Amino acid sequence: MTMISWLVIGVFLMFQIVIAMNVIPVYLTDSSVKSIMESLPNDNIAQGASANNLKGLVAKRLSMNSVYTVKPENIKIKRGHDENIVTIEYEPRGKLFGNLEYIVSFKHEAKIPTR
Repeated sequence: MTMISWLVIGVFLMFQIVIAMNVIPVYLTDSSVKSIMESLPNDNIAQGASANNLKGLVAKRLSMNSVYTVKPENIKIKRGHDENIVTIEYEPRGKLFGNLEYIVSFKHEAKIPTR
């Protein structure tokens, strides 16, 4: 292969590495959010909590796990029939380089039975 071919391949690989270095931490943070949401239905404290207390509980657990991309306004609580439905919907954004940015959308939902 020629030198130009190697240069094109190198630029392409560097672009892929930059994308991976910026997007992988977003998915690692989302895995923490997902594990918090999966643990809620089995939590005795969450089952007996009111909507405001439940929102505070989720926000506190997110903070304890160093999840700062999810703001309290991204946490929605709906009262269902014999259950509270907690929804976290958020879009982390970030710069790749120059004026190129990324946006990733996540939505998680947990149904917590009430006592």
